[in-house]
Amino acid sequence: MTHDTRSFDALIIGAGHNGLVCAAYLAKAGLRVCVLERRGVVGGAAVTEEFHPGFRNSVAAYTVSLLQPKVIRDLDLHAHGLRIVERRRNNFLPRPDGSYLLTGGGQTRDEVAKFSRRDAERLPEYERRLDAIADVLRALALEPPPNVTDGGWWKALPELVRAGKLGKRLHGLDASLRQELLDLFTISAAEYLDRWFESEPIRAVLGFDGVVGNFASPYTPGSAYVLLHHVFGEVNGIKGAWGHAIGGMGAITQAMARAALAAGAEIRTDCGVREVVVEGGRAVGVVTTQSDVLRARAVVANVNPKLLYERLLACDVVPAPTRERMANWRCGSGTFRMNVALDRLPDFTALPGEGDHLTAGIILAPSLDYMDRAWRDAVASGWSREPIVEMLIPSTLDDSLAPPGKHVASLFCQHVAPVLSGGRSWDEHREEVADLMIATVDRYAPGFAASVVGRQIKSPLDLERDFGLIGGDIFHGALSLNQLFSARPMLGQAGYRGALPGLYLCGAGTHPGGGVTGAPGHNAARVLIKDLA
Repeated sequence: MTHDTRSFDALIIGAGHNGLVCAAYLAKAGLRVCVLERRGVVGGAAVTEEFHPGFRNSVAAYTVSLLQPKVIRDLDLHAHGLRIVERRRNNFLPRPDGSYLLTGGGQTRDEVAKFSRRDAERLPEYERRLDAIADVLRALALEPPPNVTDGGWWKALPELVRAGKLGKRLHGLDASLRQELLDLFTISAAEYLDRWFESEPIRAVLGFDGVVGNFASPYTPGSAYVLLHHVFGEVNGIKGAWGHAIGGMGAITQAMARAALAAGAEIRTDCGVREVVVEGGRAVGVVTTQSDVLRARAVVANVNPKLLYERLLACDVVPAPTRERMANWRCGSGTFRMNVALDRLPDFTALPGEGDHLTAGIILAPSLDYMDRAWRDAVASGWSREPIVEMLIPSTLDDSLAPPGKHVASLFCQHVAPVLSGGRSWDEHREEVADLMIATVDRYAPGFAASVVGRQIKSPLDLERDFGLIGGDIFHGALSLNQLFSARPMLGQAGYRGALPGLYLCGAGTHPGGGVTGAPGHNAARVLIKDLA
């Protein structure tokens, strides 16, 4: 075991996007920062790889919307090579009967009217109300939530002030919107959408956001918040838009890494952390997988809180309430992720030929009831026989990802059980389920299966092994009411300070949660800069 004689202000565990954002802000503030990454490449789950000769794609995270504009500006990511383009259409929902719904491009109301004139008339008010609520939550995303403390009034006072600011923001909503916000945190996506719409296609397109990365039915209470979480985003100043990073999601984290390095941060790849060193009840450093000991004033974990407290810290140093919370921390997002290399574009029965619909998020799940059955099936047998598939074809917007005339597609597939029952392993069933996912697309676009020349498969177990996403959980913990805001990751740790002095968290397991946002890294950095000043 060797000891690095240098001492850092902060050691960051994990070079995922939030770790890189945190490092860049800390380095810009003049602090000595070192980021430690187990894999040979930075970016965590936001990486681009060549998965078949000549074909590159985003491996796990696959689309852009939630990345905070403030983070882009502060770190000058465009100057470091980031370029994001918008989809030409938002979503394409082909249906088994040959009809379809195509949203975005200023045509959504006309498209919805094909199925229900009443729904088309209600859509603007639905969007207005959801946008008003999302605007408040967008602002809250870049603020630490009020933290429950037990250290007397002098510790509680700043939290009361923060709570007062929160109350003032929420008071800016009219009474009906405040009630609606409460409902969105507690009711199901289906119940919320039933209040607005009668036709199945628009309910399916909007309801899909309620199950993204969420091992649940759209009828599960709390799934309305997951829907709302996906409305926060914006691309190139357009609220609610979705886009693609030229070069894939790895282009985002490469720009973040360049910003951090330019500010003076150090990044070490192929350097995992085996253990957080605790002395006298305080986190003082780490032991790497190479048995090197590095010391710092602060240890910052950009990993799932469960992984931090159950694998990187000795059990006897973790306070009992934290151990109990982590034993009950709900992970597992029912995600089966694939990338496929294609020798031609898919041709959908509902809308044949090429067109802007192929730049959209293509949702293969025609109704909320279909999504519900998919979830129930996965709970019962391990995976859905009729799964939910969202397909993106980023090469329609970025010709750098595939050879001329060829394409790559991202398949975000649900529902699958995070852990299979009966002692079964995902390693035994991954190819079988991958075949099912491709066959599902083929039903809507005959010939798709024959066009696949290569594929990359990431089962929940693969996502856990490769990226530390426990149970394949892309959010580092479910976005349920008991795991949000001041309770993320638990009461008393909502302010990015961990269970021990000197220990901090900056990943998606903190407020405001998952997605490629950069917000947890930004917020944690503000707390660290204050504490280390």
